[in-house]
Amino acid sequence: MPHAVAGRDVLGIAQTGTGKTASFVLPMLMRLERGRARARMPRSLILAPTRELAAQVAEHFEILGKNHKLTVALLIGGVSYDEQDRKLDRGADVVIATPGRLLDHFERGKLLLNGIEILVIDEADRMLDMGFIPDVERICKLLPFTRQTLFFSATMPSEIQRLVDNFLHRPERIEIAPQAPAATTIVQRLKKAPDDAAGKREALRVLMREINVKNAIIFCNRKKDVGIVHRSLLRHGFNVGALHGDMDQHQRTATLDAFRNGSIAFLAASDVAARGLDIPEVSHIFNYDVPIHPEDYVHRIGRTGRAGREGFAATLVTPKDLKAIRAIERLLRQDIPWIDGQPNGADLAPQTEERERSNGRQWRGARSKRHKGSGSHAAGPARPAPQSNERSAGSESRKPVQQQPHERRAQPPKAVHGTPAPRQEPNPSAVRSAPPHREERREQPPRAPHTGSTHGHTPAATAPQGTPAHRPAPKPSQPARSGVRGMGEHVPAFMTRSVRPLD
Repeated sequence: MPHAVAGRDVLGIAQTGTGKTASFVLPMLMRLERGRARARMPRSLILAPTRELAAQVAEHFEILGKNHKLTVALLIGGVSYDEQDRKLDRGADVVIATPGRLLDHFERGKLLLNGIEILVIDEADRMLDMGFIPDVERICKLLPFTRQTLFFSATMPSEIQRLVDNFLHRPERIEIAPQAPAATTIVQRLKKAPDDAAGKREALRVLMREINVKNAIIFCNRKKDVGIVHRSLLRHGFNVGALHGDMDQHQRTATLDAFRNGSIAFLAASDVAARGLDIPEVSHIFNYDVPIHPEDYVHRIGRTGRAGREGFAATLVTPKDLKAIRAIERLLRQDIPWIDGQPNGADLAPQTEERERSNGRQWRGARSKRHKGSGSHAAGPARPAPQSNERSAGSESRKPVQQQPHERRAQPPKAVHGTPAPRQEPNPSAVRSAPPHREERREQPPRAPHTGSTHGHTPAATAPQGTPAHRPAPKPSQPARSGVRGMGEHVPAFMTRSVRPLD
């Protein structure tokens, strides 16, 4: 606080629940006592990653600055723009905002950022996790170069360090705790749970009934699981509410207020409630899912045991979560005890690894079978050689009718009864592709000299029952006529019918 009051840039690194919010609110109140806000030109800006955290910072300003005549504008999503625009038009000393909504007001021309004297970035590591770092960089470039920057984070990843190097000028680094430790006042426990979802929910209910719980937050990794756990606990008589990012802002605010005042004893939530929320006297934390990142575990259990109070945190662990638990224990530099006894490593871990390997083998085997099946299917028409020989030996009647015109035009005359077919002279018209069936009926008869007289060439006489419907080979004793090459006397019946000349 002395460095912030003196106007220097500050880099604050501390674990959750140590009072970082008050450490920048109080110096800001002292710096803003002199001066006056102008319309659409706020004097200070506080960026928060979530709506709940921004609303909580606004409450701190109302409590700590009740004797200071400072106006505060809260710019968060899920709320109408009209009320926020009116506050900005009247003039706001302090703007507390999420990055997305702040940029929306700036692009609409409702907010000017060239009068900012103090910038506060709270929960910067959470900004990184939620993908807000590009927005934060853009906002920092819009602010005056002579501003004071107060930067707070619980952890310092490399990306956050790069942001500090770019936008802080010789900051005073204040670190009061090692990176991401858990508070010593929190009792941590692990409990074995089955892999199936129904058994896991039953293990959660058993754990909640065995322990004397005043109020508790139940954390899930996915928003979908938040809804499932919420409905399951309601069916079994628990007084529970839900909180996740897809809810309307009014519902989220009402749910948090009900949990704070005790109307709701249990709160099923996603990681939106894991960072920065100051809910007093939360007695228990239940991790329905093991967090993916070990740092998230520290922030989740940090909702209890705040300000020196005692807390309790229990985590359901399935066999597939053992690797994540080991990563958490390495981060905490301690082993977390088990409620129902230490699991046997030879009993859980090998089974999990074998199941993963077997699943991979089954998947690869099914994939190879699909590839083999598709390959044989693609090569199927060319592989059954005996069937093609059988068709060439006189079983053409089993061929589909729609293939007959193509076969009649594409195949050369075949020998019958051991006699070679008559030699065909080259014909340029035969080289060209034959016209379709409908055009052939109009164009071919005029070229044939004998198509005018039928002489008993009826469909029944030309293609009697039991014979192939396509062109038969010419008789060996009668050579083919030159009028219709390749057909001889055996002209199909549809070509011998008289055709009305076209108009």
